Amino acid sequence: MVIVHLTNHVLEIGNGIVNVAVDLACTQSNLGHQVFFLSSGGEYESLLAEHNVIHVPIVFKKSLIRLPDMIFSFRRIVKTIQPDIIHAHMMTGALIAKIARLNFHYKLVTHIHNEFQKSARVMSVGDTVIAVSDSVCNSMIKRGINKNKIVVIHNGTLHSPRVHPTEPIFLQHPALVTVAGLYERKGIRDLIYAFNMLSHDITAHLYIVGGGPDKGIFEKLAKDSSRNSFIHFEGFKGQPSSYYQNADIFILASHKDPFPLVLLEAREYGCAIIATNVDGIPEALDYGKSGLLVPTRNPNSLKDSIEYLLLNQTERYNLSCRAQENLTVFTVERMTDDVIDIYTRLLS
Repeated sequence: MVIVHLTNHVLEIGNGIVNVAVDLACTQSNLGHQVFFLSSGGEYESLLAEHNVIHVPIVFKKSLIRLPDMIFSFRRIVKTIQPDIIHAHMMTGALIAKIARLNFHYKLVTHIHNEFQKSARVMSVGDTVIAVSDSVCNSMIKRGINKNKIVVIHNGTLHSPRVHPTEPIFLQHPALVTVAGLYERKGIRDLIYAFNMLSHDITAHLYIVGGGPDKGIFEKLAKDSSRNSFIHFEGFKGQPSSYYQNADIFILASHKDPFPLVLLEAREYGCAIIATNVDGIPEALDYGKSGLLVPTRNPNSLKDSIEYLLLNQTERYNLSCRAQENLTVFTVERMTDDVIDIYTRLLS
C-alpha cells in the first residue's frame, strides 16, 4: 500500500500522538509498504529516513485564512504520491484531507488520541475512525460519531523504533517517579500535595520527569512544600527508561488521559504502579490487575496508596510481577497489524 500519515510536526517533545504516528509509519515501512509522512518537521525526520519513510514538509495551522493555501499544497503533494490511505492523527490534517479529496480515491483514516478536546468531534470525517481506548470510543459515540465506523485499537509502544540505549542514572531511594507533561490535567499538583502529606517517618524522593507550560507553577508548589529538598524536577527526557528501571513506585495522577504510553513503558520495566482511575488508564492497567487505581483529583487517596506500597515490600514486588504480564498486546507490532487490517478492509 501507499500510506500517508499526517501530524502537525514530528518534534521529539514527548507528544504521544506524534510518537504513535512515528511508530506506525516506521513499522509499516519495515513491512514493505511505501510510507510518507507529512508534517512541518522535527527531530524524528532522521528516524523516519532510517526506516525509509519519506518526510514531506507541509504546515498545518488552525487558520481559515491559510485554508486555501493548505488545501492547494496538500492536493499538489497527493497528486504526486497517489496514496491508497491517508491516516490523519490531528484535526487540521483530518479536515484538509477530507476537503481536498475531490477527484482522489484515497481512503481517510482518522485517529482520536485526545477525545477530551471539544474539537475532537471533527475526527468523525474519517471513513474509519480509530479510538485509542474503549473509554474514548464510548465518549465519541455519545458525542455523535457513528458507532459503525469507529473501532478501538489500543496504543502499543513496546519495541518502539524510537527507543535506544541510554546512560544509567542513580536515584535516591525510595524513589517515586512520574513521567508526564507538566500540565494541570496530568495531576502534578495532586502528586505534590500527596507527597507533602506523607507520614513524617517516611523518607522518599519524588522525581518529576517532563516539561511543559505549567512547570513554574509546580516548581513553586514544590518550593513551598515541607519536603522541597526531596522533590526533583528532571526536565524532559526523550528516553526515560532509566527512570523506570530505578523507580520503586511509578505514579500517574492524571485528570484526563485517553491511553497513556508511559504506563505501558512502566509496565515493561516492572514498575509497581499507582494511577488514577480515569479514561483509558484502567484499560492500560488491566482494570487494576497490573497497578493500583485511585480516584482522580484526590491527593489523600493517592497519599494512602503511596504509603501502603512504601511500607509493603511484598505488595510492591507482586505489583511489579503483575505489571509485566500479558504485555504482547501492547507492542508496536500488534498495533501496526491492527491498523493494517483496518486499511485492508477499507480498500476491499
